[in-house]
Amino acid sequence: MSSLYPKIEPYDTGFLETGDGNRIYWECCGNPVGQAALVLHGGPGSGCSAAARRYFDPSAYRIVLFDQRNCGRSLPSAAEFDTDLAANTTWHLVDDIERLRLHLDVETWVIFANSWGSTLALAYAESHPDRARALAIAGVTTTRHAEIDWLCRSMARFFPEEWRRLREAIPPNLRHLDTLSAFYQLLNAPDQEVRMKAARDWHDWESAPILLADPDGLPHRWRDPDYLLVRARIVTHYFHNGAWLEDGVLLRNAGRLSGIPGILVQGRFDLEAPLTTAWELAEAWPGSRLVVVENAAHSTSNMAISSAIIAATDEFREISQK
Repeated sequence: MSSLYPKIEPYDTGFLETGDGNRIYWECCGNPVGQAALVLHGGPGSGCSAAARRYFDPSAYRIVLFDQRNCGRSLPSAAEFDTDLAANTTWHLVDDIERLRLHLDVETWVIFANSWGSTLALAYAESHPDRARALAIAGVTTTRHAEIDWLCRSMARFFPEEWRRLREAIPPNLRHLDTLSAFYQLLNAPDQEVRMKAARDWHDWESAPILLADPDGLPHRWRDPDYLLVRARIVTHYFHNGAWLEDGVLLRNAGRLSGIPGILVQGRFDLEAPLTTAWELAEAWPGSRLVVVENAAHSTSNMAISSAIIAATDEFREISQK
């Protein structure tokens, strides 16, 4: 199995002004003159992590990470009471990627994306196929309506107790709403304490499949109440609005990726992003390859998953050096 590359620190960081009041944190690691590689984090709203730097050979790649709008170190933070998320959509993020590419003087880049990031990677690559040199995607999502419904309702068949607690956390005056709509309202309530409680309740629900796969698997930053609020606000903002995507459009347009090498890394027992989406994408994307990791779930901290990701970026390193 391939091990993670050694820990590295950024050689350059900055904030990208978007022109609409948002400031996007970015960082570059590895080889300043290497093949550019872009990391798209999950969530939406999780922010980039130092661990993601370690999926690339730092002697070969110029590794670019950024915090998507209103999360991580990007400003303003969704934890702030008066932060409006109206200018935070899939298509704003696609534009941010292009703005960052131009700012860093990148011609093309290898893209690594995980979970929600795979939806963003597909939206970007299908819109700008000439800028995507190759894609490595783990925990594949396309944020179709059925995928949102699975996470926000149907997954309850595996976690009935946790689902009951989630429903009971909704105040009586909102229980006529579906769970996603109720939490969308709670996380934008005029009372900060209501928002904070809703963020904790939402993450208690999301933690169920993580803890099933790995009892010690909750990310360390889930202990931070502000982080939970940022992530829960952004997740429900995106899901409530269907990620501003026509249902199924990323799969229907997968033919636009023809000629772009793609490796899809998927845990067989991923309950958060079931295998069927990765399978359908591999069928629709000429030139892609699906790698199913047995006895693995959604987390990239799983050694077999991380090894498959590194194998993919190493393979693309060879492509980029030709």
